[in-house]
Amino acid sequence: MTFKTPLLVAMTLLGAAAAHAQEYSPSAPMVPVPADASAPVAAPVAASGIQTIPGMPPVIDPKNIYSETTPSHISPAIAQDPARIYVPNLRGDSVSVIDPASFQVVDTFRVGHSPQHVVPSWDLRMLWVTNNSEGRPDGSLTPINPATAKPGPSIAVDDPYNMYFTPDGKYAITVAEAHKRLDFRDPHTMELKGSVETPECKGVNHADFSIDGKYAIFTCEFGGYVAKVDTVNLKMIGMLKLSKGGMPQDILTAPDGHKFYVADMMADGVFVVDGDSFKETGFIPTGIGTHGLYPSRDGKLMYVANRGSHRIHGPKHGPGGVSIIDFATDKVIKTWMIPGGGSPDMGNVSADGKLLWLSGRFDDVVYAIDTDTGAMRKIPVGAEPHGLTVWPQPGRYSVGHTGILR
Repeated sequence: MTFKTPLLVAMTLLGAAAAHAQEYSPSAPMVPVPADASAPVAAPVAASGIQTIPGMPPVIDPKNIYSETTPSHISPAIAQDPARIYVPNLRGDSVSVIDPASFQVVDTFRVGHSPQHVVPSWDLRMLWVTNNSEGRPDGSLTPINPATAKPGPSIAVDDPYNMYFTPDGKYAITVAEAHKRLDFRDPHTMELKGSVETPECKGVNHADFSIDGKYAIFTCEFGGYVAKVDTVNLKMIGMLKLSKGGMPQDILTAPDGHKFYVADMMADGVFVVDGDSFKETGFIPTGIGTHGLYPSRDGKLMYVANRGSHRIHGPKHGPGGVSIIDFATDKVIKTWMIPGGGSPDMGNVSADGKLLWLSGRFDDVVYAIDTDTGAMRKIPVGAEPHGLTVWPQPGRYSVGHTGILR
């Protein structure tokens, strides 16, 4: 397949902005990626004792990979970016922009067809709207300059349902869900460098990375599996069938960087997976339609969005809510239901940790939830809001999705 990418447009915009087995042996071919001869053989070992892949920022606290995402760790490079909530409206082909100070929509702009997520770039200087153009061949990425909160011209990209960045910043990974493929691209121009086929991972869509950056685990929404991908050699290295449920959604690495949590919309809870041994080790019931996972700013809690339905297109005002899991015990310590019903989906935590922002997928609203009391505000947006992001966020770099920063 030939990819046509308007590199000059992208580079100009960026310059302005920036400045059925558990043991599976995949044999899917990969399009080779040229080696970087200038890359070091090994990264230096940080004071934490964790040797990361070359080019990846060091791990500061081996017990908490989110140690650099506390409120005091806003990067000076983004400190002056206006505080905004960027909401992709899947059926509206638009992005709603919310001012979190006033809880009002202050802008709405058109993007490509079927925008799914707003993804912060690895270097934090661009936000990318993933328009996968469901059922059509005209997928694209729309860049947003977070310094101005304005979009630039879209770049043609095949089926970008979601997007991630390798922890060394070398590649953007566009998740071509419909094609069962991961496309490795230049993180700035989005020029295709190579692809990893994932033929057994039906509905590949969400991911997170190990503490050292050596592998990622992707969820397979329509097969009940998760897939392990080698991020150094760029190849599939394993498939794991989850024990029950069958519709894994979001995935989040635990603070220790080795354990992974997998939200499952059919199982109504979160699977626990040891990433290194690639084995399922537990299950935590949460609520109906378990969907999105987000760490608290202090790295002690995980917010779990339960969408309130097992259906991909569920009803309005369903029994949706948010469960809070204590990372230390893997226990649900409280649950906040949406007053009057709702459908919390994807989002993130505010920079100060005081609000959890989530899209209300079936209710065409965004929820702003007080992380101390669970009190909620609802803000009307466009049709079928999905993977919103909060900006700016604290952290050194982004590995993608709606803002997984470290």
